[in-house]
Amino acid sequence: MTLFHRSTLARAGVVALLAAGGLATVAAPAHAADQADLRLIPLSYELAKGVKEAKAKPFKFQVDNTRSAVDATDVRVTVETSGLKDRKVGVVVPDGCEVEGTTFSCLLGDLAGGTTEDFGIPLFSTGGRGDAGTLVVTISSATADPDLDDNTVEHDITVAKPGYDLTTWVQDVYADVAVDGDEAGESGLTPVKPGDTAPLDWAVYNDGSRRATGIAYGITLPAGVTFAELPEGCVTQELGGLAQAYCEDAGAILKPGQFYAADVRVKVGAGVTEAVLRPGFLFAAGLDGAEGQPEEQPQSATAAQRKTFTEVDEVDNTAQFDVFVQLGTQPTPTPTGQPTATPTAAPTTTPGTGGDGGGGGLPVTGVQAGLIGGIGAAVLLAGGALLLLSRRRKVVLVTPGDETSTD
Repeated sequence: MTLFHRSTLARAGVVALLAAGGLATVAAPAHAADQADLRLIPLSYELAKGVKEAKAKPFKFQVDNTRSAVDATDVRVTVETSGLKDRKVGVVVPDGCEVEGTTFSCLLGDLAGGTTEDFGIPLFSTGGRGDAGTLVVTISSATADPDLDDNTVEHDITVAKPGYDLTTWVQDVYADVAVDGDEAGESGLTPVKPGDTAPLDWAVYNDGSRRATGIAYGITLPAGVTFAELPEGCVTQELGGLAQAYCEDAGAILKPGQFYAADVRVKVGAGVTEAVLRPGFLFAAGLDGAEGQPEEQPQSATAAQRKTFTEVDEVDNTAQFDVFVQLGTQPTPTPTGQPTATPTAAPTTTPGTGGDGGGGGLPVTGVQAGLIGGIGAAVLLAGGALLLLSRRRKVVLVTPGDETSTD
């Protein structure tokens, strides 16, 4: 399955498939009260040739627990790497994982019923293009699972031509989220009071081997949430009761290992009655070339942030988020400013095949998304509306300039 070379407009078809899939799988089978029905879903398929070990791209997988309301405890991922071709790709084993021969195992933690969580397996390029072999990835937990058939994936890896590879990442919305491009050290966060505003912590990441010139991104908010602050030049609309924004920074140049972000704040409606508003979506794409002065300057990602981000293909250029609401409270005046935090550095990861030393934790890249009856329709609305809003959505795969050719 080749996705890296598809045009941006092909995403419309992907969105339609997601919509159909979401609507088709709403009715979850009944399970015992003490069972959590997990499944593993691969979200990344290709690695750009020339991605260096120091900027290894985590291949994204999703652990899905939306088919049950039971929490899965001590969720663990086990990765068998013997099927990979070491002349094409290398693996970075995160710190804290248990290594035995060509296999490593990492504890992800607990996963609440009705939610999902993404994680990444960092890979880097060691040779030419083409078939790079297979990863065998398995998830398990301490909670009984009625169906283990979809807990293991034999996932084919392909090295594609050099190019940029954008990732979107977004954190669930709470009142006291630190806008720092990661979730490190953030726990016990406070839900947003109805009528209040809160920051959206998000970023677009380049995990490829070439620079991206010009950045476009779109945000769709859950019903009951509106935009309180957006970067200059964003276009907004409401479709199907969902607030949407499409933004471009035509002058931005995003080199490999850099991320892009801008200030966004959202407002929770004063009359909302649900504790979790979902789903929200963030989508990003590259433009056909840099023009003019950038509105925001991309920054180099820290090691702590690299644990969080992941991306590879166009299919996983979309991230999902929820907005958590503190019910039973009266609206308060909108706060000014937004919380910030300085990212803390994490240990540098080391090769998992033949390497030594340790690194940061397993890259956790997703946001929790509950079981939503209308998820398919929401995705369809988000994708279709952002296509209408966009003025340019072309993808640059190879950019001339200061990069050395790796063809």
